[in-house]
Amino acid sequence: MTPPAHIAEVERRQDEIIRRMTPRRRLEIAIALYRTAWDYKQAWLRGQHPDWSAEQVASATRRIFLTGHAGD
Repeated sequence: MTPPAHIAEVERRQDEIIRRMTPRRRLEIAIALYRTAWDYKQAWLRGQHPDWSAEQVASATRRIFLTGHAGD
């Protein structure tokens, strides 16, 4: 299925912007996105398990990021 023209144009512009970035800048953005995902996952886990210690939340976050699932 072909995306609507306006979506295709946005994707084209994004690709162009990303191609013009230096490798260092692309890496910086990737690291920032990873850290944001990590923070969101920890916040979600704290909400789901308010009784867990900080270490339990950190351990579960590491497991999820290493394996792609919580392991339950």
